[in-house]
Amino acid sequence: MTGAPSPDRRRFLTAGAAVLGAAASAQLWLPSAARAAETPLPDGVFGLGIASGDPLPDGIVLWTRLAPDPLNGGGMPDEIVPVEWEIAEDERLRKVVRRGTAQARPEYGHSVHVDVRGLRPGRSYWYRFRAGGRISPTGRTRTAPHPHAKGGTLRVALASCQNWQHGYFTPYADMLAQDPDVVLFVGDYIYESTPSSAGPRRHEGTGEPYTLVQYRNRYAQYRSDPDLAAIHANAPWVVTFDDHEVDNDWAGEVPQDPAKQSHDAFVARLAAAFQAYYEHMPVRATAIPDGPHIQMYRRLEFGRLARLNVLDTRQFRSDQVTSQAAAEDPSLTMLGAEQKQWLLDGLHDSPARWNLIASQIMMAETDILPGDGKLWYYDAWDGYQVERNALLDEFASVRNPVVLSGDRHLTMISDLKKDFADPSSDVVGAEFVGTSVSSNGDQDQAAFHAQWDPLKADNPHWKVIDAHRGYHLFDIRRDGIDARVRVVDTVVGPQATASTLATLRVEADEPGVRVV
Repeated sequence: MTGAPSPDRRRFLTAGAAVLGAAASAQLWLPSAARAAETPLPDGVFGLGIASGDPLPDGIVLWTRLAPDPLNGGGMPDEIVPVEWEIAEDERLRKVVRRGTAQARPEYGHSVHVDVRGLRPGRSYWYRFRAGGRISPTGRTRTAPHPHAKGGTLRVALASCQNWQHGYFTPYADMLAQDPDVVLFVGDYIYESTPSSAGPRRHEGTGEPYTLVQYRNRYAQYRSDPDLAAIHANAPWVVTFDDHEVDNDWAGEVPQDPAKQSHDAFVARLAAAFQAYYEHMPVRATAIPDGPHIQMYRRLEFGRLARLNVLDTRQFRSDQVTSQAAAEDPSLTMLGAEQKQWLLDGLHDSPARWNLIASQIMMAETDILPGDGKLWYYDAWDGYQVERNALLDEFASVRNPVVLSGDRHLTMISDLKKDFADPSSDVVGAEFVGTSVSSNGDQDQAAFHAQWDPLKADNPHWKVIDAHRGYHLFDIRRDGIDARVRVVDTVVGPQATASTLATLRVEADEPGVRVV
């Protein structure tokens, strides 16, 4: 599915980086009588951009949100607005294959989610929207391969943790140039922290978001980053959330600070956060929230090459513990019984060559106590030892399991061991913990290595650890996965230079990962 972009494609990618600031095509596709009857909308109504997501062999979700005043609730009238959409086989949109009209409803922030079906598998499409006499930029997307396709290449970009206040989202400019087939984002799309002047950019508002309007404003600010907008407009995304889309370190219906947020208040906050999340993500109607609940775990197929299991490690987990003994309590769960069984069923009955698991938080052990004994981060899978170890035991009978994670703000690439307490235990899989897009800013590399290098002897399963900002890029083929850690030299300014920090390989039917 990938390769060197054609000259025409390279021109489109170059233009895509500035697409949200350019005038859209003047071509209108409404009959003139209908255009005359429209209520005009102001300039900037498509200022939050466009996106696509959750590719199927015959379908894709197209997204936009009408918001001429994005940082003040959106600025739309309290009425339903018709939004036309069309999708074509060419970037000039002359070969239109599907079109229709969606309803941008005020109760969903005038967001639009079009679940287009009837497309051809494994090919690129171009799309756009029109409302109130205004035309959106043109976006590019791609469907998944045919369900029975066994060969080809799937290029996946893994990203997470983009804190507006810690830096610009410069890694996305390089990601755009690498032309991924799909972007997998595993959490912390926004941060709920209060505004601060300590970093290169400042959050909008006056405090943390709690209400729907406040979450809408925070998402709108993040969506204004030009590099983020451009990669959204040029590749389909598969998304899931972690904690900062709601509240740091929340678990189930328990906030970070129960003494400061009552249960009822936090449930209301969950409902607001989930609705704003749905309104700003290219996901299907199955993800429309039901109050403080949202269906996020799901499965996507990329032919017989790869099955992607997207987890939700927040809604169903037990509250975090604070000690090693408590972390070994067998009653603790990260996934909940239903999601855990869903995952195991999907792994064991998979027809795919590669079984990918999108886990927001790190699965491999992180022992941060030098020498004898163990000390873990209890918010990660280390805090849920019995369930994690049982899952790794199942990996031994799963074909080519590879875990793709985030949260840590570091690159941490590891073998997954059947029993981390036994260094000679069998390797049952590989895990790539992607570094952050911007969170932690331009980290002090010398300080990082002074802290973490002494821990390598206690964590022999680590293959690469690093503290640069960036993302991971995977070229998945039947015989193996070639992975690159792409990093940038800075996120404190809007321009950066990207490079490959490390290159790794996962061989088919040989558990584990090696540096090449």
